[in-house]
Amino acid sequence: MAIEIKKMQEKQKKQKKPNNINNSVSVVIPAFNEEKNISKVISVLMEINYIDEIIVVDDGSHDKTSQIARESGAILIQHHYNQGKGAALQTGFKNSKGDIIAFLDGDISNINCEMVDKIIQPILTGKSGIVKTKFSRESGRVTQLTAKPLLRFFFPEINLEQPLSGQFAGKRSVLEKIKFERDYGVDIGIVLDADAKGIKIEEVDIGEIKHDISPLNSLNEMANEVVRTIISRATEYGRVTMMDTLGNYIRMATLGLSLIILGLFLIFFVTGTPLIIGEIVSAIGIVLTIFYLVKLIINSFVIFKKRPKANFLKSFFKMHSTLIISALVLVLMITTFLSAANFSNGKLSIEPSSRNLVIFPGSSTETIYLRGPYTVDVALENESNIIRMPLDGLNTLELSYGDIITIGDNQYTINQTKEGETNILRLPYTVRKDLNLRIGDQIQDSKILSFFRGLEVKQFVNSTNLSTNDTALYSFILNSYSVKGSTIDVYLDNKYITTLTGSFKENTTYGIYYDGYLVDSMYYTKNLSKNSYFAYFGNHIIEIKFKESVSTTKTFDDNTQGVFLGFNLN
Repeated sequence: MAIEIKKMQEKQKKQKKPNNINNSVSVVIPAFNEEKNISKVISVLMEINYIDEIIVVDDGSHDKTSQIARESGAILIQHHYNQGKGAALQTGFKNSKGDIIAFLDGDISNINCEMVDKIIQPILTGKSGIVKTKFSRESGRVTQLTAKPLLRFFFPEINLEQPLSGQFAGKRSVLEKIKFERDYGVDIGIVLDADAKGIKIEEVDIGEIKHDISPLNSLNEMANEVVRTIISRATEYGRVTMMDTLGNYIRMATLGLSLIILGLFLIFFVTGTPLIIGEIVSAIGIVLTIFYLVKLIINSFVIFKKRPKANFLKSFFKMHSTLIISALVLVLMITTFLSAANFSNGKLSIEPSSRNLVIFPGSSTETIYLRGPYTVDVALENESNIIRMPLDGLNTLELSYGDIITIGDNQYTINQTKEGETNILRLPYTVRKDLNLRIGDQIQDSKILSFFRGLEVKQFVNSTNLSTNDTALYSFILNSYSVKGSTIDVYLDNKYITTLTGSFKENTTYGIYYDGYLVDSMYYTKNLSKNSYFAYFGNHIIEIKFKESVSTTKTFDDNTQGVFLGFNLN
């Protein structure tokens, strides 16, 4: 037989081959009682000039398959009895000489050169290590009922439409790394071995194919062999452990994280719950989390070290993505608690921080951020009349550095914080006393208005249209919430001075001052909000031009409160 095979190989090599094809190509056809179609398959392959040899493995046929294959010009190898499709493919592979081997079923009645090209060309061009085919028909019953469900469970990274298709091709160097099952499990076994070893598999559509439909008893046998192969490979490549054991460790670690969060909520947010309960729940959560995380890491390392590493992490993530993401969310929640924890004067408190987790410190360059909270601290030395306020708090109060705020019987100038004290609010003792605040207190940004509500602020105006020694200011009261207000442009002698925002009380008089003297009173009505108001004193004219409505926390001082708008001109 060996002499006969060698003669047929030499005969097939005499065909003219394209100059641009450097790799030799062999085609293996497993056949069992295929006398009707085997000649058609061989004749089509004979037309393709880059194919070097065509091998038919007769797997114990009872008809004229061997005779027809030999007469059609193929290299014939015979099994004395039926050993299974996988055994036939393995025999053909071992006796082939090509650098690239394609495997085709012998019962495809409508096979053509284009189909074969689609299978072999991706290998010839170096795009893939293995090519599998899909057909223009619905997947078979074995594929839908057994292969795909098991693949989704154990090998979720594999997304082939028809993983059991019998037509495929590969490089010899790649196929030598793969174990050929001896039965119907051969197709899925090749896919799983290639995936585990990181070999790229390309699935190509070869159009509609016509071949024999397997009887029900054969489908039952096929299903058993496919299931056996998948389970066997899943065990061999650690996927059973990955799904079962590691999955259980992840679930238990996630449970531990959940208990930590629950315990923290019981401690800090659930009234009426004894502290000991929250502490016990958190402690149990910490123990569970650490114990199962250690087991997860150790067992993952063992699997990763002993098994093929290709697609390991991808498969692991796809198997447990929902649990992993849930665990990450819980970790972030715990770090938020930790970053917000404040221990002062023997008391532990929780105060949310601004994008500043323990594991990811905040950055001043962030374009999206949250304001506060602000920690109360003492004033700096010799600054008994100065408040140092973070910029975020200043913006919330709609103030500016240099503003003068009246608290109790004293006035304080608002200055910026020291470098590195982003959220420190430095207040003199008298301010802390009047506002009922203590050192170490934390004020959330949403509550800072409530501490400064009802206080009067004088804000000086900076304008390029004022002379060096000239000044302008306006006064307002801080509200604890936003109200509907107005935007006004102020002009002096037809020169723009500034834009102010604040609310007016209807049917109320607002004083305009010059050098400390009341020179005009503006009576505010709804009609005025759509026009301009003009005030005159000496040779000067002031225009207050009303613009759009806005939301504001400031209410302008009226005549009963103080100066609405004042000028000192030299």
